[in-house]
Amino acid sequence: MATTTPVGTLYRGGEGMWTWVLHRITGVSVFFFLYVHVLDTALVRVSPEAYDIVIATYKTPIVALLEVGLVGAVLYHALNGLRVIAVDFWSKGPRYQRQMTWGIAAVWFVVMIPASYRMLMHTFEALFGSTP
Repeated sequence: MATTTPVGTLYRGGEGMWTWVLHRITGVSVFFFLYVHVLDTALVRVSPEAYDIVIATYKTPIVALLEVGLVGAVLYHALNGLRVIAVDFWSKGPRYQRQMTWGIAAVWFVVMIPASYRMLMHTFEALFGSTP
């Protein structure tokens, strides 16, 4: 007896799936950052000393990498949001969905490479005494 797969019920992936997944992940990540940011900023009213301690923990290389990740998440979420708007409101949007996906990937890389360097420049100076 042959097993048949129902037609049209299994999604096998592709660019559309990954843009959808990344859009959700970056959206939740940015929301979580904003939530934590509001909490740590509110801490200044409760205890300025505790606020200073929390802010001091942010001046580490790991947090610098997280900041680069945050910028990457915001940039991707914004670019992909513009792509979604184009697909929804431009009559030719669905036809050019794949090209727009690769276009936002290219723009993301072109912007993130110098931005990452610039953001991590001070971290490299602190760790190694000079910028790479």
